[in-house]
Amino acid sequence: MSDTRPTVSTLLQRWATERPDDEAVRFGATRHTWAQLDERVRRVAAALRAEGVGVGDRVAVLDLNHPSCLELTLACARIGAANAVVNFRLAPPEIVYVINDAKAAILAVGPEFAGAVEQVRDKLPSVRKVLHVGGASDEYEAWLAAHEPDENPYDAAPDDCFVQLYTSGTTGFPKGAMLTHRGMLSHAEHVAHDFALAPTDVVQVAMPLFHVGGMSYALLALGQGARIVMARMPDPATLLDMFADEGITHTFLVPALMGAMTQVPDASARDYSSLRAVSYGASPCPLPVMRASLELFGPKLHQVYGMTEACGVVSSLGPEDHTDPSVAHRLVSAGKPIIGVEIEVRDPESGAPVPAGEPGEIWVRTEQLMSGYWEKPDATASALTDDGWLRSGDGGHIDADGYVFVTDRIKDMIVSGGENVYPAEIERVLAEHPAVADVAVIGVPDERWGEVPKAVVVATPGQEVDADALLAYCREHLASFKCPKSVDVLDELPRNPTGKILKKDLRKPYWEGRERQTV
Repeated sequence: MSDTRPTVSTLLQRWATERPDDEAVRFGATRHTWAQLDERVRRVAAALRAEGVGVGDRVAVLDLNHPSCLELTLACARIGAANAVVNFRLAPPEIVYVINDAKAAILAVGPEFAGAVEQVRDKLPSVRKVLHVGGASDEYEAWLAAHEPDENPYDAAPDDCFVQLYTSGTTGFPKGAMLTHRGMLSHAEHVAHDFALAPTDVVQVAMPLFHVGGMSYALLALGQGARIVMARMPDPATLLDMFADEGITHTFLVPALMGAMTQVPDASARDYSSLRAVSYGASPCPLPVMRASLELFGPKLHQVYGMTEACGVVSSLGPEDHTDPSVAHRLVSAGKPIIGVEIEVRDPESGAPVPAGEPGEIWVRTEQLMSGYWEKPDATASALTDDGWLRSGDGGHIDADGYVFVTDRIKDMIVSGGENVYPAEIERVLAEHPAVADVAVIGVPDERWGEVPKAVVVATPGQEVDADALLAYCREHLASFKCPKSVDVLDELPRNPTGKILKKDLRKPYWEGRERQTV
């Protein structure tokens, strides 16, 4: 190999040799030790080779969480292929696009999606085999059992891609981020250091495996040899019960799920004593949800900021900053870069670093970075610089103490009368209002200022939104130029399949025939 560091395959072999009888994966009633997991992965590798899958090829998985997705990922790593995990929340045309974009030779599909795949089967020319996983029509177990364990692992280089996760952009089709042995194992090492993860710990994989919050978290456990407890779906009550029943020590959640968990009846009666790190991210966390989670779980919260292109987490705000009232302003920050990660804020036009406190685009440099976007050299060149930096597309600043504040996507920034206005800053204030259940702030045309902020809100059940009162509330908490000039009330906000608000759809009616970008 071109590098002496381990690959995902050699790491799995290590745990199978050193700790063969320790439990590796738990999924419902299913239990596999490290030795059993290694054998299953080698059988899957042999089965994939028998199907003609080789170096550089892709397979795809369309399923809710299931250990087979992890096994296929590890088997691809063993034979030099890659698993392109499909976001099951996508619309059918988008699912077809992702599978065809990856040129997947094998498609593993869960029972919930078998009917949908059958309807579009003739639109998937690269797929040679559809493999049914789980349920009454399961073919997966017999398929792997029919092959002897593979004995000839591919001599993978650290920068080989073995898992391909698709970005959930708010416009256009997703791009496949090629994630490598080096990137994923660096991420596992860096995050394990930040979360103090040990081989004796128990990691809950609650989020979907098509997302770095699921796949990277599973591979984080693999990196340390910690036990993985996988949930098929992120049901709030089930996940809370799992904390006590399985002795979970580490988990990753999204704020919407955390909010739902705090509302589960008798949530506070459950035992959370095993928990040491509850990390959360992927979207801004409303302060009321954060406070309720602190009350429920105690001082164990880690707010994380990251991206698919960096295999997951790049910065973290630890428990001490969640509970110290003297630094309460840090609760809206993304914390500091984790070990092994550099973060700078650059001018989005010139690429030059900006002084502390000044806004710009967040740039990231780390061994965790993807090798590029699958078969999209122009997009890769736009995102990755020659000297190893990733242009995140996120706007923000770094304060004098080194804390990273993520404000918005660069394209969502509102320029009003020459002042830069970041919607996320306004949204954080509005989310505190008791009448507001959901909120997005967009820029709309204004003859005097060019554009001004508009708040689009969803009312809390049982309450009505008084637009004038809401605007007055903003004036109490924000500089005047940042305050929305109008309020719209909707039944719900438009979102993409991963839950990100589609601000382009909210902006579109106001910018028809005008020059502002709506993407």
